[in-house]
Amino acid sequence: MNAFKVLVLTAALSAGGLAMAHGEEEHGKKAGPVKKEQKEWGIAGDAKAVKRTIELKMTDNMRFTPDKFEVRQGETVKIMIKNEGQMLHEFVLGTKKELDEHAALMVKFPNMEHDEPYMAHVPVGKTGQVIWTFNRAGDFDFACLIAGHYQAGMVGKVKVAAAPKGDGHAGHKH
Repeated sequence: MNAFKVLVLTAALSAGGLAMAHGEEEHGKKAGPVKKEQKEWGIAGDAKAVKRTIELKMTDNMRFTPDKFEVRQGETVKIMIKNEGQMLHEFVLGTKKELDEHAALMVKFPNMEHDEPYMAHVPVGKTGQVIWTFNRAGDFDFACLIAGHYQAGMVGKVKVAAAPKGDGHAGHKH
């Protein structure tokens, strides 16, 4: 399996040409099935279940615009994140505790690679996306965890409103 992954990744990378910015090489990795791991803030979503797209912008003033959004419990959304700055930024969903821990690791290991369905590295002038199912109600966070960006306040909030009791949509598949 490992040799196969390396072969597929090598083929995907060579197809992309020689000039490749950080973040673009990860694009080839996403060809496999998305890791569906339940997190406190939800689980990776299926593109066909998306009912709404939320657009965010990232800039070099270390801010997301908007810096908060609201979804309903059970809702699968596509989060489109455009990097309008002149440096690499990223979008990572999580709890404040998880983001704090991850940010501390990023300071120690700035070149650490991570590729999870709740994060997107977005090169200058590009748009990334995260498809996520918010299946747990509560208040969650998102941030850019590149060393220095999180510490400068590049963070935002997600409010997941509890599904009304008796709402058949929460676990309903179309």
